[in-house]
Amino acid sequence: MGASNSKQDARGGYEWKTSGPPNVSLDVLESLQTSPETDASRAKLMEQHVQARVAEELKKLQRLESEALRLAHEKIASQATGEDATGPSRHTVSKEVEELRHKLEGRKQLRALPDGVESARSEVTRCLRENDRRPLDCWQEVEKFKAEVKKLERGWVDKVIS
Repeated sequence: MGASNSKQDARGGYEWKTSGPPNVSLDVLESLQTSPETDASRAKLMEQHVQARVAEELKKLQRLESEALRLAHEKIASQATGEDATGPSRHTVSKEVEELRHKLEGRKQLRALPDGVESARSEVTRCLRENDRRPLDCWQEVEKFKAEVKKLERGWVDKVIS
């Protein structure tokens, strides 16, 4: 156990011995040998630096969150009073939709649909409501509806041509 790479000298420091010439300048080696800093003190300084950076980032995030919260409160307050910068409020839109619905119901149809077309249409509507997440399951009902509409169109074309 007598072969060691470094030994403590009389000053209490370490004398570094290498097998070849140093790759750094002698000034750097001298400053490392005379430095009172230890690995523990460097680790402690590094830990303090990391903690300071984390605290700084936390303050920054808290500031950003409080700003976002303030903006959200302002947006909610502006929506409660009526219209905001992005457009009409929910209440205004629902009111317009109701008005359009009443206008649409008020329009009269030119002619009632034949029973075959009406039943095929109601079957498609029923199927789509039952399979609201899987509308492709209603392909048969859609094909029946298309066939009924084609029959109605052929009848209209024949009546117009003759």
